[in-house]
Amino acid sequence: MLAATLLALAAAVLHAGWNLWVKQSEDRWIALWGQMTCAGIMCAALLVALGGAHNIAWWPVAASATIHSFYAVFLARAYNLGDFSVTYPIARGTGALVAAIGGILFLSDHLSVLMFIGIGIAVIGILVLAGPANNTHVVAALMVSVTIGAYSVIDSYGSRHMGGNLYPLLLFMGSGITMSTYGFATGRRHDMAIALASTWKRFCIAGIASVATYWMVLIAVQKAPVGYVTALRESSVVIVALVGTRYLGEKDMKRRVFAACIVVTGLGILIAGR
Repeated sequence: MLAATLLALAAAVLHAGWNLWVKQSEDRWIALWGQMTCAGIMCAALLVALGGAHNIAWWPVAASATIHSFYAVFLARAYNLGDFSVTYPIARGTGALVAAIGGILFLSDHLSVLMFIGIGIAVIGILVLAGPANNTHVVAALMVSVTIGAYSVIDSYGSRHMGGNLYPLLLFMGSGITMSTYGFATGRRHDMAIALASTWKRFCIAGIASVATYWMVLIAVQKAPVGYVTALRESSVVIVALVGTRYLGEKDMKRRVFAACIVVTGLGILIAGR
């Protein structure tokens, strides 16, 4: 459980970093597509270098890759509508709760009462952190959270059955394909080609961060319940609160720092109940 805790916390830092890069991008969907596509290409090369894959359970890969495509569309739209430090907490906090419930219902995960209390306090803190937002923005962020909860449960299943090293390689390859297919279908081919030619280095760096982040998570869920891992991973909202108020000029710093303290308290209780 200690290894799962450290992996989830490390993933939180990387996750906040690449999400900040996406938020600051002019075209958020292109930024998400570029990093996912470059990640998929790098994972394909690594898979070949490792000698290929055997005994693959294709349905989790296909299902999650499809959901990740919707996740990118919804996340880009939510970032277009509102502050980084509002969108991220709503999406990640609610997504962690959905994942925890899904882990219990579909993966036979067990969470102690104290762990449930910790998750509940953390989610409350995350929602306070998000603060007031218009209904359109909240709905957009909640749509992101549904995809987060869904792919977290599916990927936990896939990782536990296929291994934490093989599964993420196939997942990023599949996600690159589904997102590229969406881009072609919606007439973004020209924008994608220009972005890839001019920004491929940044896409590769973000792709590496994205792969490293999720790789840690998928190894962690082999050692601990998905609700525990996803809740710890959402400690990244504390980083986002500080970055949003200090560096992006977003408002309500006192409230967000207070809410961040609630989140940290909830995560502390979660860890104590492991």
